[in-house]
Amino acid sequence: MAHRELSVLTEGHTFLEGLRWHDGRLWLSDFYTHRVMAVSLDGAVEQIAEVPQQPSGMGWLPDGRLLIVSMRDRKLLRREPDGSLVVHADLSGVASGHLNDMVVDQHGRAYVGNFGFDLMAGAPMRTASLARVDPDGSVTVVADGLFFPNGSVITPDGKSLVVGETLGNRISAFDLHADGSLGPRRDWALFGSQPAGSDLGQVLGGAKVAPDGCAQDAQGALWVADAIGNRVLRVMPGGRIDEEIACGTGIFAAALGGPRGTTLFLAAAPNFDEAQRRASREGRILMTEVEVPHAGLP
Repeated sequence: MAHRELSVLTEGHTFLEGLRWHDGRLWLSDFYTHRVMAVSLDGAVEQIAEVPQQPSGMGWLPDGRLLIVSMRDRKLLRREPDGSLVVHADLSGVASGHLNDMVVDQHGRAYVGNFGFDLMAGAPMRTASLARVDPDGSVTVVADGLFFPNGSVITPDGKSLVVGETLGNRISAFDLHADGSLGPRRDWALFGSQPAGSDLGQVLGGAKVAPDGCAQDAQGALWVADAIGNRVLRVMPGGRIDEEIACGTGIFAAALGGPRGTTLFLAAAPNFDEAQRRASREGRILMTEVEVPHAGLP
């Protein structure tokens, strides 16, 4: 287990997710203040947008316009050059739970996951689909049967989509075809067996790693936030854990950025319980330096 020095970039938030390094700043979503923000390396925070139905994943169209997941109404929003938000796509017809994280490819196609069930109410666990939103706003289901599809990346060659399955003990990969369709699911990393039942407590109890937000580096590894382990893991293709950083608090997203692409940013909070996170301001961004720079998307 590595012992890297962690420092605080920003604090006093509810629950942070969707970390992206873009245009020299860290962009992020704060679930329960409904804000999308950008944070400079000196800790200065700018509010970019307000998303009343709870923001999460982000990405950019080729023309620079920002896409933002609106979780509770299951929509994908687009920020126009004047700062206004419009509905880019409505995924309520294909998502069986709150929308969650996503990745946007170089053509402006967004791959969006969802919870699959009512996580915060402790409902029975159900698998979920992964949807593709094309630049014209059309929605297509491109994969199903996933155990809480979450943090996602596209490899630097643009040929593979890698998706963390938070409740599936695995990270999955798909061939990414030129038309935006996906090939069959395959294991990118397998940490344990897949859930045999639907009781959420049992599913979480059987989890070895709960992959949440992740960041890809130039050696093909993923820095993976483990949503149940108070840690971030550097995982190699095939599943070997190359490094573990114990953080002493819950870690729910990761991004690589900074001037050299080697600053590892981590979204930290004591837990992901909605009632507790709404009522407090314990969310913060931790950061440390690593050796291998960012690669691929986002």
